[in-house]
Amino acid sequence: MQQVSSPCIRQCCLNESDVCIGCGRLLSEILKWSDTKANDQQQIVELAKKRREQLKSGN
Repeated sequence: MQQVSSPCIRQCCLNESDVCIGCGRLLSEILKWSDTKANDQQQIVELAKKRREQLKSGN
């Protein structure tokens, strides 16, 4: 399986929970992205999408 494209949209800013308000990833996920296997990257992308949706809804 090939590496997954990073969800980074170059709007990097971490909130108080260390979640990037641009892409929705946790700081720890951002830092280990390049060393993460593709299936784990895909899981991170899915979790980040859910986090972005929560940020937009104010939860």
